[in-house]
Amino acid sequence: MSNLPKNIVIGTAGHIDHGKTTLVRALTGIDTDRLPEEKRRGITIDLGFASFEMKAPDSSPLRISFVDVPGHSLFVRNMLAGAGCVPAILLVVAANEGIMPQTVEHLAICELLGISRGMTVITKADSVNAAQLLEVTHSIETFLQATFLRKDHSPLLPVSATTGEGLEAVRTEILKLGSSTHLQNSDGLLRMPLDRSFVMKGFGTVVTGTLMSGRIHIGQTLRLEPSWHTVRVRGLQTHGQAQQSAQSGSRVAANLSGVDAAQVYRGQTLVSPQALSAVDVIDVEVRLLPDSPALKHRTTVHFHAFTSETMARVSLYGYEAAQPGTVRLMRIQLSEPIVLVPGDRFVLLQPSPVGTIGGGCVLDAHPETRQRKAATAAWLEQLRTSSSEQQIVLRVGRRTTVGINLDTLSAETGLTVDAVRSCVSPALQHGALLSVAGDLLLSCEGFVTAAEAIMASLRARHPMKSSELRSQVALGPEVFEFVLNALVLEQQVRLSDEMVSIPDTGCEPSNAETDRLIAVAKAYREAGLAAPLVMELARKLNLQEAEMRRLVTVLLRDRTIVRMGDDNLFIHSEVLGQLCAKIMQLRGSQMDVAGFKQLTGLSRKYAIPLLEYLDRQRITRNQGDRRLVL
Repeated sequence: MSNLPKNIVIGTAGHIDHGKTTLVRALTGIDTDRLPEEKRRGITIDLGFASFEMKAPDSSPLRISFVDVPGHSLFVRNMLAGAGCVPAILLVVAANEGIMPQTVEHLAICELLGISRGMTVITKADSVNAAQLLEVTHSIETFLQATFLRKDHSPLLPVSATTGEGLEAVRTEILKLGSSTHLQNSDGLLRMPLDRSFVMKGFGTVVTGTLMSGRIHIGQTLRLEPSWHTVRVRGLQTHGQAQQSAQSGSRVAANLSGVDAAQVYRGQTLVSPQALSAVDVIDVEVRLLPDSPALKHRTTVHFHAFTSETMARVSLYGYEAAQPGTVRLMRIQLSEPIVLVPGDRFVLLQPSPVGTIGGGCVLDAHPETRQRKAATAAWLEQLRTSSSEQQIVLRVGRRTTVGINLDTLSAETGLTVDAVRSCVSPALQHGALLSVAGDLLLSCEGFVTAAEAIMASLRARHPMKSSELRSQVALGPEVFEFVLNALVLEQQVRLSDEMVSIPDTGCEPSNAETDRLIAVAKAYREAGLAAPLVMELARKLNLQEAEMRRLVTVLLRDRTIVRMGDDNLFIHSEVLGQLCAKIMQLRGSQMDVAGFKQLTGLSRKYAIPLLEYLDRQRITRNQGDRRLVL
């Protein structure tokens, strides 16, 4: 494993003409200014890309990719497209000018995007004398004091790309940064925001981007969002080398079939089919910069996330204007859909004059648009301070009595189904969530609400056909059956054929009959799963067959015991409940009759009726000679 290549993408940041492109060229040998206008004007206009490899401390290859961004204020949108996908930055400050306006704005953007790693280089060190260099170094240290660039006390490195002075120290610091910073996300669904597309002769459409999460491989079928084109990966390159696959954190060039280059543009995202889709309404947390103007309700702004940008309208929770330097909950309506998931960072710009006003984090990419704003705001407040496991519980909980399946929850969170399943496991064990049928999840509160609705309808009129009752309480079939069966096991309701009723408690049996009922129920409970046949128990308790049958009927009516397929075999409901709980712990596994017999210690005489009961309760599913535990 130690020889697998490690990847890091580093974005440049800094004021125009402070030497970002020249420094990257000195480190990699690649000129990232590729446009004729960039050559003519001598400034970076669009994103540039370069890379080289180093040896990590464990001797494994370390792939360094640079995304070089323009420093001019007119091209801040292009800078945002480059900074949106990087985990670390290289802040460049020229020794002859020091801190300048775009130095300040670029660093603010990086902090709004949640970038927490980086290094600072003082370029053009040969253009000033020693005293001037010391003075500018001190001013830069002061400026960076409260930022992430000084949290690890990383050095400020003077360098001259012209003379080569300091380049080796910069490479050493890049090696440290690259060894400790990675953008690898094995829990996230595949996402690759595109920053460039072009036609390569003999190959066709080629796109480039940073693979934010997941893994991509040749032959894979993907979808372009938001255009919904289905494409196939014909070829892959990382660092100019052909690859069979690429892991998250890599700069990737992908040769695609199924789409023309003219249909591909910066801001689209490659995703797995039926996994993620672009959204146009999101609930977010926004921090406004201290020098920004107040942000009013229903204001129009520029919204930037990853390589995407679009106009957006802001709706404030609370309506009163958001003041500079404050943090607020907002709903944002995007003019163009973008692939976003909870945790994604973004930046807001005011349209005119163009300038950064703030940024934040996506809390919910699939908000309940018909829910009252006060309830949504309270839910978001809980969400923003909760752990990842608690957030999953909150997402299931807001579905009340409808529930949500794992695939939908995966798309809503951006996590793989396996990662979601891992997150919900503790909640299932603690009872905060319930597994209803297959992959459908229901919250404990949703279960209680559904149970109360069923009981309320039955109190108003019973008995009632189960189909009529389900229609009246407006529950989905899986949730209705799950809750109804639970109420039956708890003996709160009685189910006889298709009729559902509340047990009649108005007529109390005599003391003698009560004693006989208790004795029969106790015998079934103590017998466990290997319950005796009716006549065997009658002889044991010295009861006539007719009397025994009558007592069994009473216990069956009250759901104290449960029939196992014929009129002679019954098992106590508590024992069945314990068996169900035991089997449900094996969720996702398979077993045959022999395995079930070994697990329970039963003979085939008892095992087969019990397995059929578990099938009816949707705890297991019969798949030929094996059962799948749901």
